[in-house]
Amino acid sequence: MFAVYAARIDRDRPLSGLESGERPAPGPRPGWSVVDVRAASLNHHDLWSLRGVGLAEDKLPMILGCDAAGVDQDGNEVVLHSVIGQTGHGVGPAEPRSILTERYQGTFAEQVAVPTWNLLPKPKGLSFEEAACLPTAWLTAYRMLFTNAGVRPGDSVLVQGAGGGVATAAIVLAKAAGLRVFATSRDEAKRKRALELGAVEALEPGARLPQRVDAVIETVGAATWSHSVKSLRPGGTLVISGATSGDRPSHAELTRIFFLELKIVGSTMGTKDELEDLLSFCAATGVRPVIDEVLPLDRAREGFERLASGDLFGKIVLTNGQ
Repeated sequence: MFAVYAARIDRDRPLSGLESGERPAPGPRPGWSVVDVRAASLNHHDLWSLRGVGLAEDKLPMILGCDAAGVDQDGNEVVLHSVIGQTGHGVGPAEPRSILTERYQGTFAEQVAVPTWNLLPKPKGLSFEEAACLPTAWLTAYRMLFTNAGVRPGDSVLVQGAGGGVATAAIVLAKAAGLRVFATSRDEAKRKRALELGAVEALEPGARLPQRVDAVIETVGAATWSHSVKSLRPGGTLVISGATSGDRPSHAELTRIFFLELKIVGSTMGTKDELEDLLSFCAATGVRPVIDEVLPLDRAREGFERLASGDLFGKIVLTNGQ
């Protein structure tokens, strides 16, 4: 089958290890299902994999891709939950938790195999392309907001780095849930898009907010860390799920954190139950993922190049064209 995969690890030039071509199709395995992939979306996780983060050399070649929507062997339209080994279903109780492509072949292919437990019905109102955006970036944003930040309708939230997949999802979900949303971006066009998605104000990074917020959604890391901490009200919560600008800020703001009794919460992906709730939320509210571009699978390198450059707003989706 045709697939897009990591053939080599290169920490400095990750795209040099990206290849496409024929790979073995998944075979039968007890407790697992094979899904015909209709659409899959790119994540920064895929770039990190090409750098060897979470992906060992002995696992190569590794088909990339965490997210997908497709059709299982019984003809059901499904969405994949990308965390394998979370409960032992299909892998055994001693299986360590991993994200798809850390240990198992991914979704940038004509077919993918996952534990049957990891499949959820795709809501009829969502296209395959839309559904394929949800299991990583949108699920991460959902968990950050509603599980780890604990925000409620009427609260305020700052989303750093509008334009990225998680940040864009957080703006849309927060607006739909009745939150007052502020966003930042270095790019004027992305700030304008953030306003169109429902942010009440979109500012340059580091700009003073008109009010301190109840929570900050942080995926940028070192470049925005100090601003994130300073933007919180006393007792507020900073939830971090990524550090695309690095994980070593020049100032940790420790004094402010303890004096104002701020909470710092790490967040990674989400549970199957949360993905089910997210699918229901989208179906009930009409919320849909923001898609920047849809490309056929054989043009995946173009999508990777755009993701690496940061020249996008929302998700890039790859399709098999069935």
